[in-house]
Amino acid sequence: MALTAVTLKEIERIFEILDRLGISREAVVIPLKPVHPGGVRVLANGKLEIRVESETPLDEWLSALETMIRAVIDGG
Repeated sequence: MALTAVTLKEIERIFEILDRLGISREAVVIPLKPVHPGGVRVLANGKLEIRVESETPLDEWLSALETMIRAVIDGG
């Protein structure tokens, strides 16, 4: 089932990953509209933008999110 909106429930799950990585919640932007494909990128202001995946089941996508964040932070 496609995700149609990013709610506090999804944001809290993302915050768990950010906390584990030691990334400040203030350093992240999470748009409230999910997209396909979801992903992570660095914005011009230096903040991480986490675009939540709309098609892949959330649990499956979240399991890959930490890897995506690390790849962006490590530059590749």
